Amino acid sequence: MNTAVTRLLGIDYPIVQGGMQWVGLAELASAVSNAGGLGILTALTQPTPEDLAREIARCRTMTDKPFGVNLTMLPAITPPPYERYLDAIIDSGVTIVETAGNSPKAFVERMKASGVRILHKCTSVRHALSAERAGVDIISIDGFECAGHPGEDDIPGLVLIPAAVRALRIPVIASGGIGDGRGMAAALALGAQGVNMGTRFLCTREAPVHDAIKQALVAASERDTNLIFRSLRNTARVFKNAVSDEVVAMERRPGGAAFEEVRPLVAGQRGRAALQSGDVQAGVVSAGMVVGLIDDIPTCADLIRRMVADCRDHLRRALDLMAG
Repeated sequence: MNTAVTRLLGIDYPIVQGGMQWVGLAELASAVSNAGGLGILTALTQPTPEDLAREIARCRTMTDKPFGVNLTMLPAITPPPYERYLDAIIDSGVTIVETAGNSPKAFVERMKASGVRILHKCTSVRHALSAERAGVDIISIDGFECAGHPGEDDIPGLVLIPAAVRALRIPVIASGGIGDGRGMAAALALGAQGVNMGTRFLCTREAPVHDAIKQALVAASERDTNLIFRSLRNTARVFKNAVSDEVVAMERRPGGAAFEEVRPLVAGQRGRAALQSGDVQAGVVSAGMVVGLIDDIPTCADLIRRMVADCRDHLRRALDLMAG
């Protein structure tokens, strides 16, 4: 496959693994890259910038293909040392960075001077235009179906993807609700130059989470996600379990719930422990609506091979229908 995304990133197929907290480790990133996609390490999964440098080095022992690093910048009382994480990325020779959260504007000039290609993930056309003006190379546009933070506009991919493609001059990667070749074909038909998948790659052999978590996601339907933090205007889509049900119930009480009340339920370390122990009810597990389309746990190589073949098949079928 030859698109603007494959050319810019030096990959075989325009399939990007989303940056996932606690999941974006070398095992998964290298497997995606070795299969012809773009694997992504998650910077803030590593406790320190020095740990990130070691994880980048470890990934290099597992693949000689391009891979990137996700650096998500969010408001915080005590923010992580983002500049030092960026130092580790650049000093390690990584040439692809996925940014998310706040605008990457403050770091763009430095990344560009170091030869880094920047993918910026956002949830609205207005933020995508701002990132384009700041100098990023590719926009990954997240529809309302996505896991993690879909923003507050609630625009699904079928509208958001073509709206972004129409408005931007740089390539667009479609993200949210995509888990197979049909979704990839649809994204390309809507004008995207590639796709980004998180939940689908979570359900692969190489994903470093307990098999019980993967099996729970495979068994789920498209209705088995919750939107939490809606009342706090910081919406997150997560797997429907005892913890996220409790958070939703607290938010729906008269008067709602302050973040301090729900903080013990949604603590990141609690979610990390659930992913590692396999207790799907023990913490928040990020998952998108695409769980309803996932019914197996393949290797990354098998998944990408199948996706590419199915994508081509569905595009051909669409053309055949037009031909009568």
